[in-house]
Amino acid sequence: MFLPIQALGATRDMQREEKTRIYCRGPVAPQYRILSSLLNMDPAPATSLSRPRNRERGREVSSITSVAGWKEGDAASVHRVNVDWIPGNAAAPWSPGARPRHRTASPVVIASTAIAAREIMRTHDDNFSTRPLSTVLKVCTRYGAGMTFVPYGEHWRQVRKICSLELLSPRRILKFRSIREEEVARLVLAIASSSTPTPTPPAPVNLSKLLSNYMTDATVHIIMGQCFRDRDTLVRYVDEAVRLASSLTMADLFPSWRLPRVMCATTLHRAEVFVESVMEFMDRVISEHLEKRSCQGGDREEDLIDVLLRLQAEGNLEFELTTSIIKAIIFELLAGGSEAPITTLQWAMAELMRNPDVMSRAQAEVREAYKEKMKVTEEGLTNLPYLHCIIKETQRLHTPGPFVLPRECQEQCQILGYDVPKRATVVVNIWAICRDAEIWDEPEKFMPDRFEGSAIEHKGNHFEFIPFGAGRRICPGMNFALANMELALASLLFYFDWSLPEDVLPGDLDMTETMGLTARRKEDLYVCAIPFVQLP
Repeated sequence: MFLPIQALGATRDMQREEKTRIYCRGPVAPQYRILSSLLNMDPAPATSLSRPRNRERGREVSSITSVAGWKEGDAASVHRVNVDWIPGNAAAPWSPGARPRHRTASPVVIASTAIAAREIMRTHDDNFSTRPLSTVLKVCTRYGAGMTFVPYGEHWRQVRKICSLELLSPRRILKFRSIREEEVARLVLAIASSSTPTPTPPAPVNLSKLLSNYMTDATVHIIMGQCFRDRDTLVRYVDEAVRLASSLTMADLFPSWRLPRVMCATTLHRAEVFVESVMEFMDRVISEHLEKRSCQGGDREEDLIDVLLRLQAEGNLEFELTTSIIKAIIFELLAGGSEAPITTLQWAMAELMRNPDVMSRAQAEVREAYKEKMKVTEEGLTNLPYLHCIIKETQRLHTPGPFVLPRECQEQCQILGYDVPKRATVVVNIWAICRDAEIWDEPEKFMPDRFEGSAIEHKGNHFEFIPFGAGRRICPGMNFALANMELALASLLFYFDWSLPEDVLPGDLDMTETMGLTARRKEDLYVCAIPFVQLP
């Protein structure tokens, strides 16, 4: 389902004088690097994605051709373990008009400009709203489909409606304000207790780990209730789910071959065992909730599992809300609600440590806003415009999800004048769009000031900045994630003065990104924290 790769919407600075080649900007995910390596056996696309060909000097000219996922003249880089990102203008094209020897899966279209993203996620959104399922994802969704990976249709619409109106509505998110403030207070105390003030300077703390614990605890508290404290098991399941969701097997690359299906048997078995373990885990969680509901009745505060169980018991929905669907929804919320915010918070603090001037301005704003209460609450977050700019700039420079989850073309159509075949897999390269020099001044530089006075926001209306996606498939947990991130970052800036460990200069900070569904820091962030005010 991922062959061949096609580049869509290249910008002018990515084109050479020869009009027959267009290059794909941005990172190449591991599965696409493997894919490109396999294509090297016969470097050619299975199908041509091009506008009707014109004659120029007696030869056919195609305006779009397949691209490989490695640096030009360096195909060996595909096999290097530490090669995670490929520079935007260094992709090498396949020769136009060539064909592979073997039957492969559906073509893959990579849209790497804001114009192409708008065409896919707005102009033709209805045609690209469904999801292709890899071999592993088919196993993972066998026992019950939630919303993230399910194909577009009535089931998706009904589950999306529940999430938008019942689970992640602005009213529901506001209702959980006290939980967010409670978990942030725990984060602040954890940082203070981990940073021993006796040495001079104080001992460094692993801020990456503490932020991960905070986001996981806050998400679990809201979804599953305060009584749940088996964090380590849940984190292990979420990490494995993210890994499986981004995995690609040989059976996906060569669906007509028998040998690849045999080769991926071990991977599929591991996925089946994982899914069964998760289902057993969720069964225990739901059983505990049912017991507490029967004992306490309606006296206790509802978490999101309680909401789903109540909707199931009332039976007033337009479809049957089975326990399997509830388990799938819960697990998707747990994974999605923590993974991307953790990534953004870690990168935000890393960039602030690398840019002391930005840190100073942000702290001055936060401390001015809360100087009377001397305590950070959600009420004052609207008075922190520069903090909001920092979060936006972090999401631009370090996009939590470098690629929008794949979409599938339901009917053949034209995008920017190019034919996209039916059942082609379409991937929007957010990483490339957010680093496009034609859109952003000095795109590789961390400059929150670029968002001051700008109308650009998170809601998917500005396709140069879509960290949560856009269109029908936009992330329904956007407001949930922003609420958790804003409160946490404001608290870190208000309660502590920050410095790097001894002998570490801002320019020496390791900013290497990992690659997967999310782009976390490769190395944990160690910093020194000195309390600025009395802690809550």
